[in-house]
Amino acid sequence: MYEYIKGVVSEIILDKIILENNGIGYRINSTMNSAGQIRKGDETLIYTYLVVREDEMSLYGFTTRHELEYFKHLISVSKIGPKVGAAILSTYTPQQLGAYIINKDINAIAKSPGVGKKTAERIVLELKDKVKITPLETLTMEPELLKLADAGTDHEVLDALMSLGYSRIEGEKAIKAIYNEQDSTEELIKKALKWLVR
Repeated sequence: MYEYIKGVVSEIILDKIILENNGIGYRINSTMNSAGQIRKGDETLIYTYLVVREDEMSLYGFTTRHELEYFKHLISVSKIGPKVGAAILSTYTPQQLGAYIINKDINAIAKSPGVGKKTAERIVLELKDKVKITPLETLTMEPELLKLADAGTDHEVLDALMSLGYSRIEGEKAIKAIYNEQDSTEELIKKALKWLVR
């Protein structure tokens, strides 16, 4: 019904965006990743998806078509609703999620809120043929973050930065900028904080 809405961001509430267009404020459910890319007062375009159910109508929206497509893929998986789909895309960018699906990394996907191991297995099973991103692309996008994931410290560093009020996107940029595989988690956190307040 709605392809996109262009307007001014009047408010951001965690993963919800209030977008004003012609005097109407649209409450758009989104992700932490999309919400972290815009600021109050910005004029922006949000790609939207209308969810219609017996008891409610909800609008979901994203700053990129890529994230919207992944959202559609996720809600096509059995037993995954729009709230869980958005939560997964708040945990991982489409590129990261695509990499985990291709590499069948069930444990990583299962770390998303509302997703257990069985649901993660269904995501891999049902989406492995729909994900168009190649393993080569995922490795060239964020090698530092992929190394961190292998080391099991990605969530510790990112969680620490986010608990201090930084967005996921800010945290990932900082990690990418300062990453050294010789550093401990504690050292990485200190270096990331120093980079963020530079």
